[in-house]
Amino acid sequence: SWNLSKLKRLATKADNIVVVEPPVSLAEVMEREKNYPIMFPKEFAKNYRELLFKPITLHINGKTYHIQFNRCTNSFCKWFGETQKEYSKVKYKPSRYRLEGSKKYGSQNIRCYPDPTGSAIGTTWNCNCTPFSNWSVAEEITRLATMDRVKDIEKEYNFHREDCPNQGLTPFESSKEFYKRGKSTGNSQKWQCKSCGKMTNVLPSRRESTTFGQKRNDILPSLAAQLLNRTPVKRTCEILKIGSQTYYSKLEWLYRRCLEFNERYEINGFKSLDFNTMWINTDKMIYYLNNVRRRGQGGERYDLVEEKEFPTHVVISADMGSRYVFRCDVAYDWSTTTDDIMNDTLLYKDDHLDEFSRKNARLRYSFFPQSPTKNDEQSTVEYMKELDDLNLRNKYVDGMHVNSTYTTMAHYFHLKLMLNAKEWRFVTDNDSSLMTSLFRVFAREIKCNDAHHFLNLIDKDKSRKTAYLEFVEGRKELKDWVGLDVGTKASTYKLALTKLKFQLRNHDFYEMVNKDGHFYLKRANNPIVHPLPSPDQGFRTVDCTTDLSSYEIDEIARMILNVSDKATSAFIQQIRRRLSILERPLVTARGDQKSYIYANFNPKYAQMALTILRTFYNFCLPYKSWDKEELTPAQRIGLTDKVFTMKDIIYLR
Repeated sequence: SWNLSKLKRLATKADNIVVVEPPVSLAEVMEREKNYPIMFPKEFAKNYRELLFKPITLHINGKTYHIQFNRCTNSFCKWFGETQKEYSKVKYKPSRYRLEGSKKYGSQNIRCYPDPTGSAIGTTWNCNCTPFSNWSVAEEITRLATMDRVKDIEKEYNFHREDCPNQGLTPFESSKEFYKRGKSTGNSQKWQCKSCGKMTNVLPSRRESTTFGQKRNDILPSLAAQLLNRTPVKRTCEILKIGSQTYYSKLEWLYRRCLEFNERYEINGFKSLDFNTMWINTDKMIYYLNNVRRRGQGGERYDLVEEKEFPTHVVISADMGSRYVFRCDVAYDWSTTTDDIMNDTLLYKDDHLDEFSRKNARLRYSFFPQSPTKNDEQSTVEYMKELDDLNLRNKYVDGMHVNSTYTTMAHYFHLKLMLNAKEWRFVTDNDSSLMTSLFRVFAREIKCNDAHHFLNLIDKDKSRKTAYLEFVEGRKELKDWVGLDVGTKASTYKLALTKLKFQLRNHDFYEMVNKDGHFYLKRANNPIVHPLPSPDQGFRTVDCTTDLSSYEIDEIARMILNVSDKATSAFIQQIRRRLSILERPLVTARGDQKSYIYANFNPKYAQMALTILRTFYNFCLPYKSWDKEELTPAQRIGLTDKVFTMKDIIYLR
């Protein structure tokens, strides 16, 4: 029990929460070192292109996983979800996939080729998809896993003097051999050996840790309340009479407390829950990072500047029934430095590799510029330009932006590990990064017909007034279609279901295509209008990108009716309304520009604030739904049976 109550700290890379096996052997590293100065870059990249289809092995919680996401992403294609294969017994030894395009112009893609065996079972559709670095996906999975975890603070104690006969005994196992001598000012227990008299302080338990090593501990509930009610950092510091350094240290402390709380109620809770069908709505939010220089890098001496605002992506997934937010990940890596990238570049020669072969392909700067080699096509001027850009970036806030597709793939990978579901239903907008990530991570489930993906398509140019008029007229038209009077009380859900069943008799989301005398299914890009318009969106359309041909019309109608983006929209609204550093931009006094005056300087703190809000939203913020009950998302999904408060989270009650 003492081990379970240890003080916690935030996990770091050194804790190896996820262990990734490097796919490049020592022998290959030495070979690359030898070939780098003598090969043309194009020849060098082609020589070490095997990482395109090579699985990456990683270990999480004692289990081993293999990452290989470079495969077809068209669910109607024969090769969907299939790994690369060479048909050695067929003439010319053709493969399932072939890499096409140019590295120089960034147009490389993976093309599906017809089945060389001549089998009539299934067909290919000349699909192409963007290749990604499997190694970099594994690194992003590691980053998200490390960001979510806390570790015990391990401290070695010496409870005895050198000549003590009780050497090796501790008060945790042999408390009778020690005296309790009260507690220190930091609330840590004092123990004294009965034999040698040595006095030793031990760290307090987790329950007692709200005061250990802290000053102004009394402000924590007030700081949490102001953080969650859109009070700017400067105003909070003025109200609480603290400095900005104290503010951010307390924010980090609250973040750690929320991770500890989630470890107890979320991570352990979902291990014991099984879901027949899990409906997940995923969306991306964009906020703007204020790009500020590091201390000592300002002034007139520094004329060259980067963009002052950077669009930063946040990937959010929530349960559509309970609105429980599973994950909220900022696509920004604040732990990787330019020195790390330089070391990887020197070791693996990433600057001469294809992007999908690089360890850091997910980052804005995937390699550190190197001086042109003898056979290099790059000029010295181009090299100096790349180096200047990276050095300029190094003068600004720590860390680098991550390609949001890599963050989304890692995001979905962790969702798959977290939840035990027999069947999956996903709802997104028409965002290519969300769709390609989903079809790579859940390929096996989609291929086995255990997962389906729906598009919720909204006209974002529609005014609020037009949307509301469509909402009113749509409800009226629904009753007119059934033949009921406007004043008649009837379930709009049942009316919409009836209309949808009728429409689906002559509507398919796929088409039958005759190819070489055989008929095959192909996605038709044929969305259907959702029969229930909403007050803020009006009419919207729904499409399905997976094969629904095995379902009855009644089942399809119920699935279509369930499609919406309310789960993520509700949380994004909370983000905009409650977190000042992530609110919408303000209009400047001149009225011609937008101001991001409250945007934070470091996405690290944006991630912390989002995690604190997510925990508060899931466990402390009840809402009333169609069932008229006022419950929190955690209560609705079955994790808890009570409404928590922020004080419960802060003090781990």
